[in-house]
Amino acid sequence: MTGQSRRIVRITDPDDERVAEFRHIRERDLVRRDGRFIAEGTVVLRMLAQSDRFLAEKILLLEGRVEGVADVIEAFDPEIPVLVCNRETIDAIAGFPMHRGVLAVGKARRNEPFGEAIAGLPPHALVLVCHAISNHDNLGGLFRNAAAFGVDLVCLDAECCDPLYRKSIRVSVGSALTVPFARGGGVDDIAAQLSDAGFGLIALSPDGERPIGEVDTGPRTALLVGTEGQGLPYNLLEKLGRVRIPQAKDLDSLNVATAAGIALYCVATGQKRFT
Repeated sequence: MTGQSRRIVRITDPDDERVAEFRHIRERDLVRRDGRFIAEGTVVLRMLAQSDRFLAEKILLLEGRVEGVADVIEAFDPEIPVLVCNRETIDAIAGFPMHRGVLAVGKARRNEPFGEAIAGLPPHALVLVCHAISNHDNLGGLFRNAAAFGVDLVCLDAECCDPLYRKSIRVSVGSALTVPFARGGGVDDIAAQLSDAGFGLIALSPDGERPIGEVDTGPRTALLVGTEGQGLPYNLLEKLGRVRIPQAKDLDSLNVATAAGIALYCVATGQKRFT
């Protein structure tokens, strides 16, 4: 691997301390430590390399994948170690068959306070507010949609799960590493701060009074979505008014990530973010 050989470290023992962060990663998914997370797969590794919000501390590769990701590895700091092992060893380290054979330990460069994240938004901005999203697949899907429709910031309330869990990052196809996000307190407080910052608030609900396509969107718009089942808090819906996505009457509701994708498309189109 041209220009990489000095960084390649061969690992033959699953108990080697140099791979401790990768050991039994399914169990470690439950609790992240020291702000670190696991990035899995070539696409996510590439997104990590492009991110200005996160950095990689070390990379673990199946020996057969080294040449295939050589261009991605070149994008990282030369001091970042690249650990390489065979199939038996990497499976023993991970605790299950690691088919992708591409892993990295990442860490945030800086945790931006919520108030600073709001204050730093541009005059024309689109924000996605997530309330009590507890399913990692749904949160990953929300971030993927946020990336697709040019969301400037994802606001997570205190009840949302962590977008940097391995599964959330994977489902987001790495978008959780590129779309800015900040965690606030309660969703009511988040809505109030955005309103004070000049944002028009759109609360999405299956029983909304108005179709999303009829809503006027200003230069600063925030779309609020809630957990599946209970949705957004009743008092917040009463204050803001409900907006719905028209759909067939015999279906209860759309998955939250699907609904948010449709709504974000409508809002982004109204803001003329795309041509």
